[in-house]
Amino acid sequence: MNPLELSEQEIIRRGSMETMRQMGIDPYPAAEYPVDAYSDDIRANFSDEAEPRQVCVAGRIMTRRIMGKASFMELQDSHGRVQVYVSRDEICPGDDKELYNTVFKKLLDIGDFVGMRGHVFRTQTGEISVHASDLTVLAKSLRPLPVVKVKDGKTYDAFDDPELRYRRRYVDLVVNEGVRDIFLKRTRVYTSMRNYFNEHGYIEVETPILQSIPGGASARPFITHHNALDIPLYLRIADELYLKRLIVGGFEGVYEFSKNFRNEGMDRTHNPEFTCMEIYVSYKDYNWMMRFTEQMLERICLEVNGTTEVRVGDNTISFKAPFRRVTMAEAIKEHTGADITGMDEQQLRELCATLGIETDPSMGKGKLIDEIFGEKCEGNYIQPTFITDYPIEMSPLTKRHRSNPELTERFELMVNGKELCNAYSELNDPIDQYERFVEQMRLSEKGDDEAMIIDHDFIRALEYGMPPTSGMGIGMDRLVMLMTGQTAIQEVLLFPQMRPEKVHKRDSEEAYTALGIDAEWVPALQKAGYITAASMADAAAGKLHQELCGLNKKHKLGLKNPTPDTVAAWIDAAANTDTQQ
Repeated sequence: MNPLELSEQEIIRRGSMETMRQMGIDPYPAAEYPVDAYSDDIRANFSDEAEPRQVCVAGRIMTRRIMGKASFMELQDSHGRVQVYVSRDEICPGDDKELYNTVFKKLLDIGDFVGMRGHVFRTQTGEISVHASDLTVLAKSLRPLPVVKVKDGKTYDAFDDPELRYRRRYVDLVVNEGVRDIFLKRTRVYTSMRNYFNEHGYIEVETPILQSIPGGASARPFITHHNALDIPLYLRIADELYLKRLIVGGFEGVYEFSKNFRNEGMDRTHNPEFTCMEIYVSYKDYNWMMRFTEQMLERICLEVNGTTEVRVGDNTISFKAPFRRVTMAEAIKEHTGADITGMDEQQLRELCATLGIETDPSMGKGKLIDEIFGEKCEGNYIQPTFITDYPIEMSPLTKRHRSNPELTERFELMVNGKELCNAYSELNDPIDQYERFVEQMRLSEKGDDEAMIIDHDFIRALEYGMPPTSGMGIGMDRLVMLMTGQTAIQEVLLFPQMRPEKVHKRDSEEAYTALGIDAEWVPALQKAGYITAASMADAAAGKLHQELCGLNKKHKLGLKNPTPDTVAAWIDAAANTDTQQ
């Protein structure tokens, strides 16, 4: 790599790495390092009365205090941080003191990985630490970490820019305390839910991500192409139809944690790639599923946080079962004063106009009702609330309500003003299902690009017979947001989708040589900030000459310095070219 592309710190670190190699120290050894202790268990298991415990620890150097023949450093491992006391004569018992005097004091940097053997002790200030007797270099860090300082409870030079944190999550995890805990809790949420299902005897399955028909939800899919088969395929928007095929096949209960993909907007609660858990259980209905869901969420919250309450922003949310139940019509009437029962499409359009809700001609009754609820009702449900009995137009895969054929046996669980779960008494009448698909195709022809496509194979599966079944889907990312008190989905995704990183356009070498500039000076000019040839037109010749000579000396480029007249000629050529353009 051209040294002009590196910062001063990066150059120094690369030099340290080469010095280590010259000393016979591999900065990236391949051998196993036998770690047998971690920062948290070192503190938890320490006793002043016990014999000193011998440990072998490894981690990243986060701080150092060098004090002559003895020093302290803070080592960060996967469990936290522990202080290490390093004495020259302990790690270098013979005459050769290079490991301490050169390697530890001069060649190691913040961010490097090292292994330390030694015994646990308590310092005079009372801090439980490791007294090192051996040091091993495990990995050299060539790029400096952001140095986050904390003093008197205040944080300085914080690495807190959201875009940088999400793009460089690897740095975020190292320097920002608490970020790792979010993702450890995410794992515990999955484990708790999986255990809950397994204890009930339901089995975890896997279904296709690449699908010939994007079924199971109303959403815009991502489209790709299978070269060997020469057919279009869609990235999964939901796994519902495949899971119900398995119920047809005789499984009592199946569930899947599925990666779904929807080619839609991105904001603080939506990512185009997200995780959804869907479960289907035969011989159950949506009333049973409500009880099952609230008991599951209460258990997860208790196991993850030790309490049934979580704090999200200004809201304290209780997952203590049972949750409130409100019908869709009751919710809309409560928050708008309008009774939508029996309204046709035109009346709903008029209601939307009265309420100031924008509509378009492609929207049918279901979409219009969904818009009313989303705009006027959804955000009001902070505590967990089941919204039940949706109009049939909103639910093409749901069984008709047993007492009102205009409604369906469906619920959505609202928490903190957002949908968390969606569940049905599943439609298992193949004729009714086919007619619903046909209606969805009618909406598609009107311009609704989220309407469902007819899945003839799924209809065929239903014709073989599917028992009464209830299904439920839950957004895992939103659930983790709630369990960790986060308000942005990006905080609970290790690598959220980002817009392409902005890269400043640089001219090629030819653009500079066309002005009569020697090719060997192009990297130095770009290092000085002239990343396009045209940008040199306004440069001051004397200042640019000084910059180039300074870079040549500082980075030991070994180039023959240009004369001031030569630099002035380059600038004139750039200015003339700019004028001609």
